[in-house]
Amino acid sequence: MPSLARQLSAEALGTALLLAAVVGSGIMGQRLAGGNVALALLGNTLPTGAILVVLILIFGPVSGAHFNPVVSLSFALRRDISWQVFAAYSGAQLAGAVAGVWAAHLMFDLPVLQVSSTVRYGMGQWVAEAIAAFGLLLTIYGCLANARGAVAYAVGLYIVAAYWFTASTSFANPAVTVARSLSDTFSGIAPSGVLAFIIAQIIGALAATAVAGWFWPTKATQ
Repeated sequence: MPSLARQLSAEALGTALLLAAVVGSGIMGQRLAGGNVALALLGNTLPTGAILVVLILIFGPVSGAHFNPVVSLSFALRRDISWQVFAAYSGAQLAGAVAGVWAAHLMFDLPVLQVSSTVRYGMGQWVAEAIAAFGLLLTIYGCLANARGAVAYAVGLYIVAAYWFTASTSFANPAVTVARSLSDTFSGIAPSGVLAFIIAQIIGALAATAVAGWFWPTKATQ
């Protein structure tokens, strides 16, 4: 079993690389798309799904590759990790997410410190975030129960799909949401929309935890 220090380092570094890919590909996609927003979104979507597969494969054996506080919250509710580990993971994920955004800014010669002006607000966006988080957790638990080796690929594919079928483009992650509020680029979200997104993500994750416990019960959920 890796030490807690190694687990936290894996969560921080993995989340940082995830955000560098999300924000960096958003910047690159927008620059190359010539004003075609759909093409820019596609350029943002594919690298995000691809990097998730890679990160889960390399860091899964170390920390479980959560990279997401609502995933860690769900695991704590199912007693797969302790509440102390949940708190530590969440802090590492948030710190890594912010570092990843800053790294993307540096790569593209942008000011490191920014605040997003992209408004993402409204019932449709909130419902989309709840559904995005719900589907993400179901994907994880379904694969853990039936096809453990497919988790990385299924999560990557789910996020690629959810970028396009949700109105919010599937943040589904509080650490990602907070960090993207610090980037006034294609992937950003204005700070005014962050809290509602996070609440919706938590609601979706809690619902998925309950449904997963019914479909694929463990000793903790029976």
